[in-house]
Amino acid sequence: MYINLEPAPAQTRLARAAVPDAAVFLADEFFLIAHHDQSGRRRLHHTAVTHGLAAALLGELAFAGRLTFDGGHVRVLDRRPPGDPLQHLVLDRLVAESQYTATRTWLAYLAADAYEQVARRLWQVGKVRPHQQRRVLGMFGTVTVHVPTDMNVAAWSWARLSTKLRQYEELSPFDLALAGIAVSCRLDRFILDGAPYAVGAHLRRLLAAAPKPLHELRADLDTAIGHAVLSHRT
Repeated sequence: MYINLEPAPAQTRLARAAVPDAAVFLADEFFLIAHHDQSGRRRLHHTAVTHGLAAALLGELAFAGRLTFDGGHVRVLDRRPPGDPLQHLVLDRLVAESQYTATRTWLAYLAADAYEQVARRLWQVGKVRPHQQRRVLGMFGTVTVHVPTDMNVAAWSWARLSTKLRQYEELSPFDLALAGIAVSCRLDRFILDGAPYAVGAHLRRLLAAAPKPLHELRADLDTAIGHAVLSHRT
């Protein structure tokens, strides 16, 4: 039995009661975790964020029963369009280009515009607002930052995971997938910041016992991020 004597961070206590009033999607949750809940600035390299979002979009379709992951490939199980427009768009792409099945290929393809697509979905439900900021370090022009409209709602995603893990609870399939993608993108360092080693070990045990499709997706996500980072350096 594990006994957690460490109190939850103040941010976790603040966000614990903040339940979103709109549908919750895997990619939306990952987007919010990957950005600061006040400023909207990225917590990760852009490559990790976009590939994590691509994996989360595929994960949404897996939760909807439309596809699965097997042996490094995406297998479409049901071509019926989901109710969410973005999920519908992604599934249409998979069906239209059915000759391509490699999961890594689809991660790279979806990563090209996953950021803009998910940010738009969050903007449409009022969770973020686009804000133009000047570039820094002598760079010209501006960059669009998607600032959360409610800090509590934005923090709810990571605070929920952090609280459950620090209390050594089991995770729902949705939260397990979210945590798995976060770990592959190195966001666990943020979610578990200040937690004892045993909390990280608890998360690793949960992920080790996760369903095979999640293992498949995460393995291909790890490889896709590695290849993308390497290609940027060369």
